[in-house]
Amino acid sequence: MNRKTAIVTGGSSGIGKATAELLATKGYNVVFTYLSGKERANDILKRILDKGGEACIFRYDAVRDAESLAEFTVKRYGKIDLLVANAGISLQKIATETTDEEWNRVIECDLSGVFYINRSVLRYMIERKSGSIVNVSSVYGISGGSVETAYSAAKAGVIGFTKALAREVACSGISVNCVAPGAVDTEMNKHLNKEEIESLCSEIPFGRLGKAEEVAETILFLAESSYITGQVISPNGGLII
Repeated sequence: MNRKTAIVTGGSSGIGKATAELLATKGYNVVFTYLSGKERANDILKRILDKGGEACIFRYDAVRDAESLAEFTVKRYGKIDLLVANAGISLQKIATETTDEEWNRVIECDLSGVFYINRSVLRYMIERKSGSIVNVSSVYGISGGSVETAYSAAKAGVIGFTKALAREVACSGISVNCVAPGAVDTEMNKHLNKEEIESLCSEIPFGRLGKAEEVAETILFLAESSYITGQVISPNGGLII
């Protein structure tokens, strides 16, 4: 069986986890990454393998390990067909209280980290003149999020980077798209209390948080679309229209 090979960064929880599991069910070899949750990553890996999928895990720092991850994947599976650049961090803080260190940390991980792994993977995709990249932004990258200035800036940067890169690499047969999820029921939103969640849901026409699996389906759609590039799809339940 000629399986496609995918890299999913930030694959041990939330959207990344759902994406890794979905891709495995669709016949991809999946290399998914974790930073600190090795036990959780191993549990996900076991579930994938038990269901007949093919996957492996890779400990990954988005700022330092892009080249190593790309090289590891090619050595193990021979190619990279898909990159899902999902790894990131958040910061709930108003601009006037955000330190230089906090700002730089978010920008470095959420924007520069996306650039690093895109650049590393593209070297192999361009050689084969084939590939698909889906970068994970956020609805806040489109609309801005109050008390999330650093995060919003980084995610807006991901959108701009995606659009520019799509123009650069289309001639090599490579698509580059972006998914910008709204409020999703993942670990990143576990800091919200019941009242805050209810207030947030009241602003969403569908009246609920999104599911990681719904975002994963959007990522798969973009990954397998043969004539879509440079686009941003925001599964957000109507939060912004």
